[in-house]
Amino acid sequence: MNSGVTPALTQALIFDMDGTMVDSMPHHAQSWLAFGKKHKLNLSLDEMMQRTTGRNGLECVRVLLDDPSLDESTAWAMVHEKEILYREMYGPILKEVAGFKQFMTQARTHGLKIGVGTAGDIHNVNFVLQHLQLPTEPDAIARGDEGLTGKPTPAIFLEAAKRIKIPAENCIVFEDAPFGIEAARRAGMRAVAICTGHSAHELAGPHVIAAAANYHELLESNFLENLNVAA
Repeated sequence: MNSGVTPALTQALIFDMDGTMVDSMPHHAQSWLAFGKKHKLNLSLDEMMQRTTGRNGLECVRVLLDDPSLDESTAWAMVHEKEILYREMYGPILKEVAGFKQFMTQARTHGLKIGVGTAGDIHNVNFVLQHLQLPTEPDAIARGDEGLTGKPTPAIFLEAAKRIKIPAENCIVFEDAPFGIEAARRAGMRAVAICTGHSAHELAGPHVIAAAANYHELLESNFLENLNVAA
């Protein structure tokens, strides 16, 4: 139904990476499970994923070990240990969330800037970009190993918008996790729920303008054509 209200101008799309650009969350889960066994954590896989998803590596290790004062060098060494295992597991079978590259390419034809806002570190970002072989590089990337707090704080998304020089209200975030959806809200950005690991209901919010299982669904619904973009 047409409310008569002109939708906000869209100038940029900001994508979370894991679970949103690539279907990687099951492999992150398995590598966290291996990490938990090695460090004798009395936590289920569900508990570990609830505590880690959206957070940067430093935050993840401190939360899992229940040690908020754990020194950074020790924590990051543990993170790298876990992420090396993740990349070894996922590298041979890495795949995009269906339709992502096509969607990104089409977004470019509409004049939209592309950002990435991920809690992941530089090694995982380079790993994903190397395997995806995107037709064009993102205009900016903000990562969780740059001193930015993880989601649900808005820091990563706000930094991505700052780097592409687009106001928050003119950005749309694409996210697969509740913490990421909340981070978008706190950033003052609209969001699209990518339902690779959570239902549309779990990713709902007043700022969520669409939900889809993958990017083919968004393309088929003419999502980009229906945006209010700069002429």
